[in-house]
Amino acid sequence: MRERLPHEIVASVLAGLTAFIGGNALHLPPWAIFISWAGTFLLGGRSWDNARRLWLAMPAGSTFALLIVLVEQHAGAALGDGPLARNTMQALVILVVNSALMYAGRIKALALIPGMFLGFASFFATFFGGFGYDVGNPWVAWISVIAMNALGPVFACLSNRLTFPVRTTEQVTAEHSPAKPSAAGPDPA
Repeated sequence: MRERLPHEIVASVLAGLTAFIGGNALHLPPWAIFISWAGTFLLGGRSWDNARRLWLAMPAGSTFALLIVLVEQHAGAALGDGPLARNTMQALVILVVNSALMYAGRIKALALIPGMFLGFASFFATFFGGFGYDVGNPWVAWISVIAMNALGPVFACLSNRLTFPVRTTEQVTAEHSPAKPSAAGPDPA
């Protein structure tokens, strides 16, 4: 069997293409593709099941992170304006929302808790990193990161499709031809 291209080359070309996806007017976070791309391989490689698990878990995690930001924006000063009061409020919000995220992992569709945390972290990096077509808008950050995380399993599939060995015509023919008996007769075993 021969490889189409070395995996290192294919993965690097695909990685380079993310610059065109993120480096546009929408200012999308291209690195978010890498998070779910790596997550696909952490789950054992490209498969529809792994992609589906990530496509369910990562947006759920991003949604929990979105809730934290929204509550912080609307009620962050509920205990006062000082740093201690704001930090206490933020800690309480994280405690409640993180607990909800962990309990959501008991739902079969969201059972990939590490995937939810990948989405959780991806949202925070997108929002606080100033990505999205309307910087500072948590809803735009949420849409942007979900779209980019969704591409990771696609890139994982492409990287494997373009690098896995291609069977030669001789190999395909040999696999489908009837076995020839040996000159010594049938195998006694």
